[in-house]
Amino acid sequence: MGVQSLAVACGALALCLTLAGATNPGFVVRITQAGLDYAHHQGIAILEKELAQLKLPDMSGSSRIKRLGKVRYEISRLDLRSFHLPHSRISLVPNVGLQVSISNAFAKVNGNWRVKLRFIRDHGSFDLSVENVDIKINLKLGSGASGKPTIDTSYCSTRISKVRVRFSGRFGWLYNIFHRAIESRLQKILESKVCEIIARSVRRELQPYLQTLPVTARIDSVAGVDYSLVAPPTATARFLDVALKGECFSLANRSTVPFSPLALSLPQDHNRMVYFGASSYFFNTAGFAYHTAGALVFEITDSVIPKGVDFHLDTTTFSAFVPQLEEMYPNMLMMFRLSTPSAPFLNIEPGGLSLKPVVNIQAYAILPNSSLAPLFLLSLTGNVSAVMNVKYGRIVGSLNMGRMELSLKHSNVGTFQVRTLQSIMNIFASSILLPRLNARLNQGFPLPLPKGIQLSNILVQFHQNFLLLGADIHYQHRG
Repeated sequence: MGVQSLAVACGALALCLTLAGATNPGFVVRITQAGLDYAHHQGIAILEKELAQLKLPDMSGSSRIKRLGKVRYEISRLDLRSFHLPHSRISLVPNVGLQVSISNAFAKVNGNWRVKLRFIRDHGSFDLSVENVDIKINLKLGSGASGKPTIDTSYCSTRISKVRVRFSGRFGWLYNIFHRAIESRLQKILESKVCEIIARSVRRELQPYLQTLPVTARIDSVAGVDYSLVAPPTATARFLDVALKGECFSLANRSTVPFSPLALSLPQDHNRMVYFGASSYFFNTAGFAYHTAGALVFEITDSVIPKGVDFHLDTTTFSAFVPQLEEMYPNMLMMFRLSTPSAPFLNIEPGGLSLKPVVNIQAYAILPNSSLAPLFLLSLTGNVSAVMNVKYGRIVGSLNMGRMELSLKHSNVGTFQVRTLQSIMNIFASSILLPRLNARLNQGFPLPLPKGIQLSNILVQFHQNFLLLGADIHYQHRG
């Protein structure tokens, strides 16, 4: 009984250690069967071109014919004119990766022949027809040390059911006598060469293309986002999921994020080619990065007030709300410095995306020598909602201000009624602060897309703790 208890305890400890070591992604990319089919269509077109460049070696040999003796032959200048892959499909193999099956492929080859039989010497040309070619390829997906995805050929087989050679020339009948031996040799050569070409194409074309997927992407001059893989891609019966770190960071000084991503489970939708799951962790690390970089500090002076706003940011205007200003700092310009005491925290729910930011507003009087005299410190809290979309491969958004509340935290000019400032602060928030924030959000967060991929037919959905984006893809080759 004691041994069994010890075994259970050890098993529980091992499970805890495994779970503790697991890293939840902050961002997930899901490729559906429709997305794989599109990528497969692009890949098959490239593979056809690669196979059409296959080089076949010259051949020579001899064969003995009754009553005639030994016939020596040479086959040279084999030219593969075409290689067609009319029927193919790609499928997901759970816990393995991808499988590509090609059937009824065919090719055309021509070349020259030369024969020697006793005193007979002749030469001519031939046509080779390769039919009913079946190819099966397994592709193993993984992740490299740099955090980028990897792909390699784990299995390849080529089976050719029919090879037919037709010779032309005065003594072409000689070749037709032992064409089976020649067809057999050409069949074996082609079967081995096809898989060599496929493995080389995966290494030279597909793997380098996957390397164009950004591990880190620059958002702007302040922050970037880490899109390194936290685990190898996972294939299920219906999807291919790629788990990414999805963590934004300050370009100047990357620091440890004081919170962790929650588990992310995407719905079973499959109407789009690709889905992106951006967790609340993804967006909140952006808020943390901008806050630690000091980028969420805004200074408002009279010069930035829109022309349509009928007041000035000076002590004359604000003395109507704070009477002491007219006596202590008469006819002086003012400045407001807006900052966040902590990083804004965003909530994503099925009903939408919202946050309740806290903004400190420090008011100053600008003295004649340009130094600043602190006047009062306000705290502004409110409800903010967001609208999200995708534009030019980036997640973009805009904020909408809801109800705001103002409170006085400290005053160097005596007490005053804060509620009288509510309307003027609403103007500052909606006319100055909000446009600045929306201009930054309109720059967007770059999505993890390999080179040449464009998105269309965008779907935006809100779920518990994550934003789901669906899209169809289009590949545009750029030389």
